[in-house]
Amino acid sequence: MKKQSKAKKSKSSTRVRHSAKKSAKAPKDATGANKRDTAKPRGNGGKRPSGLDAAAKILAEVGVPLNAKEMVERMLAKGLWKTNGKTPAATIYAAIIREIATKGDASRFCKVERGKFTLAK
Repeated sequence: MKKQSKAKKSKSSTRVRHSAKKSAKAPKDATGANKRDTAKPRGNGGKRPSGLDAAAKILAEVGVPLNAKEMVERMLAKGLWKTNGKTPAATIYAAIIREIATKGDASRFCKVERGKFTLAK
C-alpha cells in the first residue's frame, strides 16, 4: 500500500496583474539641450590619483621604507589623496598587498619587513 502525503495542494494564483500606466516621456531634443555638460576640463586631466598612485609617489619622494599609516599621513598632508573612510591605512595596506600578490615582480611595491613597503627596483 502506498502512503498518501497530507500536503496541501497549492491553488494557482487567481490574481490578475494590472500593468501600471507609464507616464509619457518628453520627446528628446535633437540639439542635446537636455544633456548635461560633461566636457569640463580639470587641472589634472580629469583623473584623480588612486591611493596606490599616491603611495608610490610618497615612497619615491622619501626613499626609505614606510608603513601604511605613515604613507597615509603624508598623502593626506600633501593633498595627494582624499578619503572619508575610518581606516585609510588598512585600505592602502590591503591594496598594496593585493597588487604585490596579483602582479608579482611587476608590482610597483616591495615588502621589506613586517608592515613596511618600499618601491620595487
